[in-house]
Amino acid sequence: MVTEALTTLLEPRPLSNFLETPYIRGIVDRALTYVAAGFPIHFRGVSGTGKTTLAMHVAGKLARPVVMIHGDEEFSTSDLVGDEHGYRMRKVIDNYIHTVLKTEEDMSPRWIDNRLTLACRYGFTLIYDEFTRSRPEANNVLLSVLQEKMLDLPSGREGEGYLRVHPDFNAIFTSNPEEYAGVYRSQDALRDRMITMDLDHFDEETEIGITESKSGISRSDAERIVRIVRGLRDSGVCEFAPTVRGCIMVARAMKIRNGSMAIEEGLFRELCQDILASESSRVGGKTRTVLVKEVLNELVDRYS
Repeated sequence: MVTEALTTLLEPRPLSNFLETPYIRGIVDRALTYVAAGFPIHFRGVSGTGKTTLAMHVAGKLARPVVMIHGDEEFSTSDLVGDEHGYRMRKVIDNYIHTVLKTEEDMSPRWIDNRLTLACRYGFTLIYDEFTRSRPEANNVLLSVLQEKMLDLPSGREGEGYLRVHPDFNAIFTSNPEEYAGVYRSQDALRDRMITMDLDHFDEETEIGITESKSGISRSDAERIVRIVRGLRDSGVCEFAPTVRGCIMVARAMKIRNGSMAIEEGLFRELCQDILASESSRVGGKTRTVLVKEVLNELVDRYS
């Protein structure tokens, strides 16, 4: 059992280029306060607001091994708790009296604990990433884990029917808003057991710092890219507001070509249009794409 647990563990360590601005430090400090008070935390926000990165960072601050689960529509309760996988066979041959041969055979299902059970048993930190992508009924088992600190084990498992949750167990959840494709509405009873922290786009200083650290470009170049992206976000023409990921993509592409804004202005304009127009639209409609590119042209000229 311990061997199986070790193969599923993560040991989060601080990233060398992780940027902890006052904005991020405030989120992390509040999250750690809620965990210390005994509550699971839930980072909710649109794609690109750093939910998973923040979850891993907070887990690293807790200094406990991490078990990670990614939400999936095909999940059932057994994917969280465990299930029978194969069989265990035992055969005994008794030939103590050489004229008498006695054999005994039996076969029993082989039970394997899955990640939620392992986290509850050993006091690991559970990160359930995009948990609303799993069907609500699959997550029902979490209700007693988060409230009564008790895991109800299936009857097919040998041994105890209930597992007392280890006192060092903590849970961190992330999710996208419910209007996202492939997302289910979570149970009210489950949301009521956790503290939800709604994440928005980072402030300008944080976005500049992240863009600079993730790409290696100069601060002045990072400032220009971030202001273009934030201007497009605030323009209201995008189906989906571009995030800091768009900043990083433009910065890294620019770094590959030359490493500074000294590259041909036309090329920089094309990089912005390719990356940001695609990030801000789901279906890529021609009318909307043209409108986004027009706004981008104005922004590139404004911040040149």
